[in-house]
Amino acid sequence: MDIVTVKNKFQIVIPHHVRERLRVEVGDLLEAGVENGKIIFTPKSLIDRHVAEGLEDARRGRTHGPYDSAAQAITALEARTKGRSKKRKA
Repeated sequence: MDIVTVKNKFQIVIPHHVRERLRVEVGDLLEAGVENGKIIFTPKSLIDRHVAEGLEDARRGRTHGPYDSAAQAITALEARTKGRSKKRKA
């Protein structure tokens, strides 16, 4: 186990072998927490809210398709939106 120093702006350096083991790169996000008196850093990734909603829809089975081609998907989307009023841009 390595010893690290807390710098004047409360910064620490994660030892090289720890970064390699977890594949932590410059710019990565880490969630900081405390467990049993220990500081815990967990690598995290943020995803767009719309992507998260889409993933949740997929998990719940709210999907369409599969389609054999882009043209088939477009035709299906057009059929589903037929009759909806279009908003005009001023």
